[in-house]
Amino acid sequence: MSTTTLTGSAGAPGAGAPDATAADVERAVAAAVEAGRRWAATPAPERRDVLRRAAHGLQARREELVGLVTAETGSIRAKAEAEVADSIEELHAAAALALHPTAQVLPSAVPGRSNVVERVPVGVVGVITGWNFPMHLALRIAAPALALGNAVLVKPAPETPLSGGAGWADALTAAGLPDGLLGVLPGRAAGPALVGHANVDLIHFTGSTAVGREIARIAGGALKRVALELGGNNPAVVLADADLERTVPLTAGGTFVHQGQVCIATGRHIVVADVAEDYLARLAEHARGLRVGDPAIDPTVDLGPLISERQAERAQRLVADTVAQGAELLTGGTREGRYFPATVVAGVRPGMPLFEEETFAPVVAVTVAADTDEAVALANATEYGLSASVFTRDLERGRAVASRLRAGMVHVNDMTALNETHVPFGGVGASGVGQRFGGAANVELLTEQRWVSVRRL
Repeated sequence: MSTTTLTGSAGAPGAGAPDATAADVERAVAAAVEAGRRWAATPAPERRDVLRRAAHGLQARREELVGLVTAETGSIRAKAEAEVADSIEELHAAAALALHPTAQVLPSAVPGRSNVVERVPVGVVGVITGWNFPMHLALRIAAPALALGNAVLVKPAPETPLSGGAGWADALTAAGLPDGLLGVLPGRAAGPALVGHANVDLIHFTGSTAVGREIARIAGGALKRVALELGGNNPAVVLADADLERTVPLTAGGTFVHQGQVCIATGRHIVVADVAEDYLARLAEHARGLRVGDPAIDPTVDLGPLISERQAERAQRLVADTVAQGAELLTGGTREGRYFPATVVAGVRPGMPLFEEETFAPVVAVTVAADTDEAVALANATEYGLSASVFTRDLERGRAVASRLRAGMVHVNDMTALNETHVPFGGVGASGVGQRFGGAANVELLTEQRWVSVRRL
């Protein structure tokens, strides 16, 4: 019998990934609750070994998975290869996490009493993922949740049902994961059903701020734990002493990675006036050199298609509306279907659409600041607070400016679009609610504290 729950009915959004119904969700939750009780009692080294075997199983299918990610997301090959590699690394890291200390002994004021504060599994973890990095977004939560003794139900984005779950979950089956412990529930109906289910103990959602607010509202009414990894309009602050030859490839790379369809992509380039003219010239030249096309036909292209016609249309509208309000289009800005060229817009000011909204497209919005203080103020003039960058030759100055930026992650002389498996990840404000994930932060997110006292009488 299969040890991984792949539920659904007719009408698949992708081959082999039928939409899950409310009844499917009910069955999957019931199975997860039962399997989770046994899994929580399984010795940690056994959980570790399952995850290790699963990592090796995915490694053996690496080329297949790269093709799956490319086909569903429209990404270039380099992005798909990096995503699959990061996903495999999540399983290795989770295997190590299984042996992380989960209890501490605290002193007592009462003679003969011992106090143990232990970490116990949350229970059933619902993971609702986005379509831009579907495999990694799922496994970065599912793998550590399983390592720490939880059951997991994954609801992949409708656009990516296979790379988001159904295409790799069988690797955990083959590795020996017990029946019912991992459920993959594709389709649009499964998300609300998981959020509203009384026996789903934690929801981890990656997606838009608007949807995150609705999930928080529903979960709050049920007193359900949530962790929301949401959008961002991330700034790169370029100071007057920045090395532009090295800076421009990094700021451009932060914007154009996966066609800009990344929550930690650089949306706003805030440049001190002293270097603005040179910076704009270099940035526009870089953008014009990026080739757009179908990665399935030409694996050497730099930018693939956006995820949908709707997304491409929205990006073009944001650019056009910003230019209509007085900004200057230096290059790009006109789509061909879902293909959107690398675009640079100068003279963007607060109040313009490209300054205020997350674009999720390969669009650079450049704002010129008079000095460092104004650059910091402009960077912070947003409801978002996910990632930010500062570029300068003076590292101490970079650290000082970084400390003034309102963001969950700040990088000096590097792109905003950074992720390392063992480092806590997350934002503030409209970019995130709830505990961080990554490395030891996963223990905080995916377990509950329990105080156990024992007294000798």
